[in-house]
Amino acid sequence: MEFNSTLANEYEKGIRRTLPSYDTMLRLTKTFYQSALQENASFLVVGSGSGNEILQLAEQRPQWSFVGIDPSEAMLEIAENRLHSLPNEISLLQGTMLTASIPATKFDAASCILVLHFIDTYEEKLATLKGIANHLKSGAPFVLVSKYGQLDSSETELQFDLWRAYWLQHTKLSTSELASMEQSIRSLSFMREDDIVTLLQQAGFTQPSRFFATTLFGGWICYKE
Repeated sequence: MEFNSTLANEYEKGIRRTLPSYDTMLRLTKTFYQSALQENASFLVVGSGSGNEILQLAEQRPQWSFVGIDPSEAMLEIAENRLHSLPNEISLLQGTMLTASIPATKFDAASCILVLHFIDTYEEKLATLKGIANHLKSGAPFVLVSKYGQLDSSETELQFDLWRAYWLQHTKLSTSELASMEQSIRSLSFMREDDIVTLLQQAGFTQPSRFFATTLFGGWICYKE
């Protein structure tokens, strides 16, 4: 999925329909970091998007600094406009974890929120998470949020039933439009929770624990070894 200018501008509305507890997830993420970090901390935000995550984390933490990475130029432009007035030190880089010119430093914390399911292969997912781990200090907190589940399993199909009903009740989309959207979602790279936990451990993270789940999404907290 390419986040061009049209999709980037629709993101704010769409993400809160696709993930109804999106803002709650961000608040829980902030709580985790605030409980684990000092007043001065540096963040690597992989998939910084339109800046929502940085806005949430920067609130009441003017000494926290951020390096955000996103492959979408349109999303980065939106983020730049939204974040420029913050007192925090913020750098936004275009690219992915595997292509961006990330500063050669060790960060105090990192996140990869709503990114992993856009990466097709297990090998590239693992390389992405290993790249994040390599840029973190020992013991640094990390948050991963992604679509998860096993397509065609009874559990995941029941979650799709709920997802479909939610969109039909709360939007004006037709059944055919919704079917097209569902097809796009099913083309993303879903993983079972056990596989995500294994992936985190292989990448160099310890104590993975699920802190969040809503329909097709899950979130895990953990620490750099």
